[in-house]
Amino acid sequence: MRLDKLISHSTAFTRSQARRVIKKGEVTVDGIVITNPAQHIGEDAQLEYLGVAVKKPEPRYLMFNKPAGVVCANHDERHATVFDSLFLPRLETLHIAGRLDIDTTGLVLITDDGAWLHRITSPKYKHQKTYLLDLDSAITDKQINALENGIQLKGEKKRCQPASVFKISQTRIRLSIYEGKYHQVKRMLAAVGNHVLQLHREKIANIQLDSSLKEGHWRELTEMEIKGISDKG
Repeated sequence: MRLDKLISHSTAFTRSQARRVIKKGEVTVDGIVITNPAQHIGEDAQLEYLGVAVKKPEPRYLMFNKPAGVVCANHDERHATVFDSLFLPRLETLHIAGRLDIDTTGLVLITDDGAWLHRITSPKYKHQKTYLLDLDSAITDKQINALENGIQLKGEKKRCQPASVFKISQTRIRLSIYEGKYHQVKRMLAAVGNHVLQLHREKIANIQLDSSLKEGHWRELTEMEIKGISDKG
């Protein structure tokens, strides 16, 4: 990571303030004064500012219970965003692992760990995502079979991977998929002749939405939740 970026992430300095103190020779890396803000620094480097050790920030892993009407974006002029509810420093370093539509509720994972983010979002790791669906009309056995056999979506070259469907009632199902195509769940149900009224994400891989977490609230992930993603694959 660039030295100015690392200093700004590890202290109260803005990026421009970090550049100034670096150019003034007030920052050392492994005991050596570095005056180039663009210098790339290794993970194990020891930083000091005016002789005081600078502690690098630990990666952050968050679970957020997204309400309807909130968008998964850093900024939005018309709607509240997931980040508006976090009240955390360095929001610009955080990224959402698997976005939800504005009217979809439930589990959103947020992190500033790029490698962990990749493991969540990359199709090659095949993390299962589970959703609770309320439907416009009763689900039929024919529709369930089509979903579980993998269906062809309009505009897609490949068929969807087979889904897992658990019927809760005539108009409520729990559906699990391994992909993350654009509006995939809604498009899958439309393709079999049904319509999603409400969509709620309950789980990603080993991480289940905390039942005690109110809508619009968040908590840090546990070590077990984090490690479950890191160890997979």
